[in-house]
Amino acid sequence: MAWNSEQAEEVFGQTGKAVVFADLTGSTKLFETQGNTIATQIVTRCTQMLDKHFTQSGGRVVKYLGDGLLVLFDESEQAVDAASHTRDVLYECNMEHIDSTNTHLGLKVGIEFGSIIEQGGDCYGDAVNIAARLGDRAESNEILLGESLYTHLPESKRLLCTGLDRITIKGKTGLFRVWRFDWRLTAETTITSPLDLLYERPELAGKQRADFDLNDGRHLQLLPEEGALIIGRSESCGLVIDDRRVSRRHARIEWVAGQCALTDFSSNGTWVKFGRDTRPVILKRDNCVLHGQGIIGLGAAPGDFSSATIVFQILSEDL
Repeated sequence: MAWNSEQAEEVFGQTGKAVVFADLTGSTKLFETQGNTIATQIVTRCTQMLDKHFTQSGGRVVKYLGDGLLVLFDESEQAVDAASHTRDVLYECNMEHIDSTNTHLGLKVGIEFGSIIEQGGDCYGDAVNIAARLGDRAESNEILLGESLYTHLPESKRLLCTGLDRITIKGKTGLFRVWRFDWRLTAETTITSPLDLLYERPELAGKQRADFDLNDGRHLQLLPEEGALIIGRSESCGLVIDDRRVSRRHARIEWVAGQCALTDFSSNGTWVKFGRDTRPVILKRDNCVLHGQGIIGLGAAPGDFSSATIVFQILSEDL
């Protein structure tokens, strides 16, 4: 029997929804360092807090997915707003256990809008599959949006989105456009206190620039008004590095409230050696503020001359 859209909606409850997949990051390390009992208590507490947050934000939690949740919203903007405020929930959750575990939990989110079918306490449809795929692809503390979700957002929200690579979806033909919601309340990886404080210091200003010299001879500058510089192996990055140790989207450098911040979201990490310091700072899904002069190693320590390295100089002249 063939169904038209109205019949399918009546029989199966097929409706247009914003589908949110939200998964905790850092839980694996928590289980490795704290054991099953303590880690389970912390993860359960955090997922329950996220459940309450999404529900109070107008969403409906369909089910838990281990250390994540599947949530439905009636409106796309409502779903994105709720996801962008999960930072507050994670901050509260981390403060409850960070002194004893020294492990930060983050969240990666995938959202898509489309017709779904709810049945037997679960939901199905293209929007569900795409949102799940985006959630898998997202980095810690990153929100990825599908094309349909993006088109349903108001202009004010679309201005906060950055277009990324087109991706394939299992079971679907063709490539799908992906957007990242650049929530200024959260970075792309687990946020640490220094960068948090920068977002609260908008009074910092001056004539500033960051100079970068690559070991392959390239030179570039980054000014505060130019937005973020994405570094990686992908052709979609602003600075493309052809090195297998460099992730497709390896790191991000941006000016935040008068400071130049480097955020790593790679597989192999980023090393930063400041001035005459003998020991570099190692970033793995973390961030730091660049200052003075130094060397950045992508995927390997700066002392490895076969690796991609960047000499940086941060210049600032107070107005």
